[in-house]
Parts: sequence; structure tokens; C-alpha cells
Amino acid sequence: MFDSRLIQIIINSLGETFYMVGASCALAVAFGLPIGVLLVTTEKQGIIENPGICQVLSTVVNIGRSIPFVILMVAIMPFTRLLIGTSIGTGAAIVPLTIAAIPFVARMVETSLREVDAGVVEAAQAMGASPWEIIIKVLIPEAKSSLILGVTITAINLVGYSTMAGAIGGGGLGDLAVRYGYQRFRGDVMLATVVILIILVQGVQMLGGALARRAGSRGN
Repeated sequence: MFDSRLIQIIINSLGETFYMVGASCALAVAFGLPIGVLLVTTEKQGIIENPGICQVLSTVVNIGRSIPFVILMVAIMPFTRLLIGTSIGTGAAIVPLTIAAIPFVARMVETSLREVDAGVVEAAQAMGASPWEIIIKVLIPEAKSSLILGVTITAINLVGYSTMAGAIGGGGLGDLAVRYGYQRFRGDVMLATVVILIILVQGVQMLGGALARRAGSRGN
């Protein structure tokens, strides 16, 4: 079974995964939310219509979503090294995790905002609301529940991505599974890693679902 040293390593690895997923999810939302808003508002007949900007953003997002995470992680190692000073470790893993998640968040935001009743937006325009006021006071509040679910799905995907990052030196549960499970032929460590990941994903899903339901009930 597990000795105290291995238990501490497992706890540290879980903490590193929390750090990677939490930081990259927050950064991805910070960058992806404005992009998603622009995708909706600059489209044809949008509140700040600009098809050129919309098409460019859409193309960039599609390209970003088309690159497999493992390839992206390796391809941007020079950029990660330039930004962080190293391409190995938990901090360095946040860079590719964030870049991989931004296009995903942007599309999730776009989908959520498109669900907002057009009549509500038209009513705000008729009352003289500016585009900024419509975005802040109408679109985002009306789509809050859906946006929370989108962030939840993003976080769950990042949990999976973080294990891949750990497999090539990013730390976290992926690194634990490779170094202490696979390389040392410890099936119990591999099993423990899988169980922890399942519990983590279930916890994130339950928390996100609860927050989304709460946001939805407040909006009604």
C-alpha cells in the first residue's frame, strides 16, 4: 500500500493539478469571453456589426481548436520558455493549457450568447442602450447560467489536458501516473490516479451545475 511519502506526493500532485486547471481556466475565460462576445456582436446584423472582424476572429478560433493539445504543447515550447523562463514544470504547463482553452471558451461564450432572446436585445436598443450596456446589462446576465456551464465544461476538459501536460514534465496527476505508476510498475498508483481524476471531474461538474442552477433561479 501507500507509505506516508507517497501519500504526500499524491497530495502535492493533486495540488499542482488544481493550480494548473484553476489558473489556466481563469486566464482562458479572461481572454475567451471578450472574443466570444465579439463573435456575436460583430456578426452581420449584430449590435456592432463588422463582418470583417467577425470572420478573422472566427478563423483564428477555428484554427486554435483544430490543433491537438499535445502538438500545441510541443510547438509553443519556445514561446513558453520565453514567457516563463522554462518549458518544464507546473507554471510552464499553464501557458499551453490557457492557449488551448481560449478558443474553446470563445465558442462556448458565442453559443451561450446566441441563446439570449433577440427580443430582449431589441428592447434594450429601443430604450437607447449603448452596445456596451447591452453586453454588460443584457447579454451576459441573460446568459449567465449557460456561461457557467460552459466554464464548467472547460474546466473538465482542462483536467484531461493537464494530465497530458504532466506526462511530459508538467507536474500534477499526469506526472504522478507516469513516474510512479507506469515507470515503476505500480498499478495501485495508476488506479489511485484514475479514481482521483474521476472524483475531481465529478466534483467540478456538480459544483458547476449547482452554480448554474442558482444563477438561473436568480434570473427568473
